Amino acid sequence: MNNLNSPDNPEFLNDYLVHMKIVKLLAQRTIEEYYTDIRLFLRFVYENEHSTGKPLEEIDIRDMTTNELRKITVSDIYNFIFYTSDERKNKDRARYRKISSLRSFFKYLEKVAHIIENNPTKDLDVPVPKASLPKFLSLNESLRLLETADSADSKRDYCIITLFLNCGMRLSELVGINIKDIDFYENRLKVLGKRSKERMVYLNSACIDALNKYLVIRKNNPKAADEPALFISNQNRRISKRRVQQIVEETLQKANLDGKGITTHKLRHTAATLMYQYGDADVLTLKELLGHASISTTEIYTHLNDENVRNAIESNPLSKVTSQNDDDK
Repeated sequence: MNNLNSPDNPEFLNDYLVHMKIVKLLAQRTIEEYYTDIRLFLRFVYENEHSTGKPLEEIDIRDMTTNELRKITVSDIYNFIFYTSDERKNKDRARYRKISSLRSFFKYLEKVAHIIENNPTKDLDVPVPKASLPKFLSLNESLRLLETADSADSKRDYCIITLFLNCGMRLSELVGINIKDIDFYENRLKVLGKRSKERMVYLNSACIDALNKYLVIRKNNPKAADEPALFISNQNRRISKRRVQQIVEETLQKANLDGKGITTHKLRHTAATLMYQYGDADVLTLKELLGHASISTTEIYTHLNDENVRNAIESNPLSKVTSQNDDDK
């Protein structure tokens, strides 16, 4: 990450970023999001204190001191959130992410670095944005996507789509699979999830079949003999995340499923939804399968059965029984 130990940052910010990466083991993208939010806030506070008249993006905070941190109050944070809403037109979720970033930062300053004694985010009272239901493909749409991938005559691409739809793995997990991670005896494979946490993903017959057919081609490629990755590019190197995204986008388009906002991550949602709706998988099972740290993340899938509930009500044998008494009493 280029922002670690950057001379453009005050020392306490660099120390925080290192802590997030080395101790908390956060993903690089998450750290970059935290960094962007915190840097913007520090520039906002600095401008309010020094009135430079510069746009926030041009404000130099490298000389910001710990004494200035100690002066920050909850009012400063409320003013910052108002600024992001009024001036930068941030939506609810973007503002809430900034609040989460600041809570993490000030908790570090108080509990780990011991730079501040009073955490200004402790009494921060903000509404939690309503969680939107994740987008996903229906069963019929999922079948159409698989059929389209199969007709493209690429065993690699078909295997990628199959693993996404059957296992619910993350993009980074799929790209990171090595051939040695696959255990055909136990029908499972090892993936590296968030915060470098390993977990086992069990493979059903569709996955085993797709893997076996792809590996025939993969292992007969002498140019990739020394490459440990399962999925390789045309350059015989580990396939990139972006290329996998393109494969999914191209297959969705060929299946006339583009324009629905489906991404590789939405295929993960699709897998979880199908398992919950059709596979009798309970929330605890899904939590382990998806590698969620908290069950609250998994519980969103319990809200996806509205149509099933409606159908159950409509199928009640008493659903057509109406009153034959027309008297108005």
